[in-house]
Amino acid sequence: VMRLTKPTLFTNIPVTCEERDLPGNLFNQLMKDDPSTVKGAETLMLGEMLTLPQNFGNIFLGETFSSYISVHNDSNQVVKDILVKADLQTSSQRLNLSASSAAVAELKPDCCIDDVIHHEVKEIGTHILVCAVSYTTQTGEKMYFRKFFKFQVLKPLDVKTKFYNAETDEVFLEAQIQNITTSPMFMEKVSLEPSMMYNVAELNTVDTAGESESTFGARTYLQPMDTRQYLYCLKPKQEFAEKAGVIKGVTVIGKLDIVWKTNLGERGRLQTSQLQRMAPGYGDVRLSLETIPDTVNLEEPFDITCKITNCSERTMDLVLEMCNTNSIHWCGVSGRQLGKLHPSSSLHLALTLLSSVQGLQSVSGLRLTDTFLKRTYEYDDIAQVCVVPSEIKQ
Repeated sequence: VMRLTKPTLFTNIPVTCEERDLPGNLFNQLMKDDPSTVKGAETLMLGEMLTLPQNFGNIFLGETFSSYISVHNDSNQVVKDILVKADLQTSSQRLNLSASSAAVAELKPDCCIDDVIHHEVKEIGTHILVCAVSYTTQTGEKMYFRKFFKFQVLKPLDVKTKFYNAETDEVFLEAQIQNITTSPMFMEKVSLEPSMMYNVAELNTVDTAGESESTFGARTYLQPMDTRQYLYCLKPKQEFAEKAGVIKGVTVIGKLDIVWKTNLGERGRLQTSQLQRMAPGYGDVRLSLETIPDTVNLEEPFDITCKITNCSERTMDLVLEMCNTNSIHWCGVSGRQLGKLHPSSSLHLALTLLSSVQGLQSVSGLRLTDTFLKRTYEYDDIAQVCVVPSEIKQ
């Protein structure tokens, strides 16, 4: 059994000295005459030749394990009904990798039966390649033997995720991907496959002169032990965004699909399990801001738009109260009736207020009271606005 891997670039070890030393220019001339060195860069550990693998090498999760199996008749007799079987034993299952399950009628002396097997490695840990051969001798005796080849499957990448829940039902996912192998990787693709309730937008590119360019540059190589951060924004689909109760309880976001290449183009692929987040708790009534200006004038009214959503399973009869703070003053009638709000339904509310203090001010002081249960919900620090003197903005 021999593992099939691509060759590697030969690296020479430069040996040189100064001209005034005893060898003189001998070492330098030998390096120039060496066919494996790069002309003009003989002292660098670079080579133009390929070398065949000298050992089994490392196998990483997501790569394809390929092996060449050869059964050779070393005797001087013809054997019959030869059956070669190759199984891969993991910690959880046993897989049959043989290309053909049919027996070979006969095998003459000094002849071989060859087979090539392929398997995409999907588990970490110890793997055992079990090669079993059964045959019949000329005397009709059935013979059988097995050989075992053990190897370890290592983890190539370390993936960490962070979730950020926005007030507008959007979910931001930050994926940190670290190369924990000993060789650089070419990151061919890193994408997020969202769940059925979300649409995804990748935030890893920038538009330059009408063309989309990666934030990591044209050559997306990931050096050993380096980490790269990918950012995605998930927005609920329109049919689910209107159902506050459905989006509230969604914890399954999607899964990451990562494709990379190493050395001379060996391809690897990993797909994470379903990523889950902690569902945000909004309580019975959710208040979110739809529109608000960034900068406002001192002591001048400005408008905001609020969205009130009933996240409970009962109908509410709401009353809105507006309480002034030291810097924020509400314009309008406090204690007005908003009417009945059914479960999972929303209403939009336009409000006017002004600030009497400069600087970054927090919008606070909204109170919603459910007259059915006599329960009051308080909303402070809803948003922040920058208050500037009137002449500065003009």
